[in-house]
Parts: sequence; structure tokens; C-alpha cells
Amino acid sequence: MSVRLVADDPAGLAAAIEVLRAGGLVGLPTDTVYGIAVALDAPAGIERLFAAKGRPPERAIMVLADSLDQVEETVALPPEARVLAAAGWPGGLTLVLPVRPGVILPAALSAGLPTLGVRVPDHPTPRALARAVGPLPTTSANRHGEPPALDGPSVLAALGEALDLVLDGGPVRGGTSSTVIDCSSGPPRLLRAGAIPAAALAAVLDEAGLPHRLGKPGRG
Repeated sequence: MSVRLVADDPAGLAAAIEVLRAGGLVGLPTDTVYGIAVALDAPAGIERLFAAKGRPPERAIMVLADSLDQVEETVALPPEARVLAAAGWPGGLTLVLPVRPGVILPAALSAGLPTLGVRVPDHPTPRALARAVGPLPTTSANRHGEPPALDGPSVLAALGEALDLVLDGGPVRGGTSSTVIDCSSGPPRLLRAGAIPAAALAAVLDEAGLPHRLGKPGRG
């Protein structure tokens, strides 16, 4: 069956919601790059994301959420994370946070760790989909190690028949993957430089009088 490339409009959103609820994979625009997403409760859905992308199983996948309220249903936000969320959401900031006690997530989603990367994007499409089906496990729309796709046709070219539907919203306006900060334990530390400069986030924490290690990625 050919992958459907549909316009990112109300009819396209309705089709994407139907595909997600049926356990399918959807390509979609975000405020940074195009992504591929699956419903959190789709049987073997996370594994399909890994297979489509060729992603190593030890690499966790983040979720996109509609709002801070939806984020808090799954993870806990320490004070530092709340300050960063207020400054960077909606937008190109992913926070790695501890999963709330009692919340059960697919082990493949977080590589078996008690943490989860979450983001509230500054784009109506992923937020509408998350509002309809719940937080969306999402990864960039490209084969592992290759550049992220920046428009709908590029998603098809990169991932082809691995997907069930692609929402074409035109070229993304961002083009840079999100900044990733680990707030799961201890002072926040930078895991990946990205759309929001780490220096700007460090200044927000400094102004709030909160400690951090927002130096070079992975080193703090």
C-alpha cells in the first residue's frame, strides 16, 4: 500500500488521528524538524519507530505533548524544570524528567530508564495530535545518522513504506533539532545543543538563583 501524503489541514489531521489510533506511524511537521510519531499505547509501536528509523535500541525516544498539564500526567517537574519549561515551552526544548511513580511506559520508549524526554512544541499540528491521542512518542524523520527531513516529500524519500501517512505542512520554519537538557537528577545539564541556545537557558536559571551545569553537551 502506498504511503499517503496529505495536506496538513483539518481533513489531514483527522486522517492522521485515525491512523495513530489504529497503531500506525505518521510523519508530521513540528517547529524544529519533521518527525515520525506513533500512539503511546500502540502494540509494538515504539519498536516500529525504531525499525523505521534504524535507531539503536539503547537510544530513548522523547514524547511531544499538548501542554504542561499533559506533561505532568507522566513526569515530575523539579523547580529547575519548571523554570526552563516556562522559558522554553512551547518551543524547541526537550527536558529529560523522572517518570511519576505508578506510571507504566513501554520499556523501549526510555531504553529501560526511569526517565522520559518531553517537549511541548510551538506548532499546532503535533499539539493537536497529542491532544487527541495522548503524548506522542516522536523521533526525527530520517534514517539514523542522516540529516532530519525538513518537508513532507523528504520524509517520504527518507522513510518511504515504513510509514502509513505523512502530513505535509510545507517546509519547517526551524530546521534545527531541539535543545535537550537533563533535569532528572541534580543540577540541569546539557545533553544536546539545539534550537534554543544553552546560554539563554543558563541565564534564566541564573536569574532564578538555581544551580545548573549547562556547559558543553554531555559534560555539564
